[in-house]
Amino acid sequence: MAYRRLSNQSLVGVLIVLVGVVLLVDTTGLYDTGFLLTYVPSLFVLVGLYALVSSDFRNVGGPLVLVTVASAWQLVALDVVTVGRILRFWPLLIVLVGLSIALGRVRPSVAEVDDDRFDLVAAFGGLDRRATSKTFTGGNVTVAFGGGELDLRDTLVPAPPARVNVVALFGGVDVVVPRDWNVRLDVLPVFGAAEDDRPRREAEHDGVDLVVTGFCAFGGVTVTN
Repeated sequence: MAYRRLSNQSLVGVLIVLVGVVLLVDTTGLYDTGFLLTYVPSLFVLVGLYALVSSDFRNVGGPLVLVTVASAWQLVALDVVTVGRILRFWPLLIVLVGLSIALGRVRPSVAEVDDDRFDLVAAFGGLDRRATSKTFTGGNVTVAFGGGELDLRDTLVPAPPARVNVVALFGGVDVVVPRDWNVRLDVLPVFGAAEDDRPRREAEHDGVDLVVTGFCAFGGVTVTN
């Protein structure tokens, strides 16, 4: 029997659902989950570390700040240290921002992805990828509290349409496509926008090369060339 690996996007969705269930159980009085809520900061620490690793340490600034703040928050929640003592170290945030700027200058800003399918996640930072596969089929892009750009101009789709699912929460994603591609945009915006900014639109020629689906909240998804 073949098993399909759970995508990063699915993992993020499952994580959000679990947090929502814990909060719902607590607010409705079904069970006291206060002891679980005490460890919520650790969840943000894991998210920051995951964002560092999944970006191949290209996205450094936002995740480092998130890990630092969430770690301090967790120590306070566990009564290990006081808020006053933590506040003494606020200049550390300035140091982290400076390091992220310095590291950003020595690392390439755009990374190539040559897989037929990709599964990209960026949290509290940026994501810039250029796909180069000549047998491109699609992928997933998840951005939270940040922005991203996915460049598909160097790809070929032998069996159209390719499908890209985008989830943007408090951030935006730009999908850059070749000029001759016909793109169908089927993204649900909530307090956000999903737009095709290209001069050529779906109704102007036959066939569909790319279908962009997904969801955006307090952010946007834009198709451009």
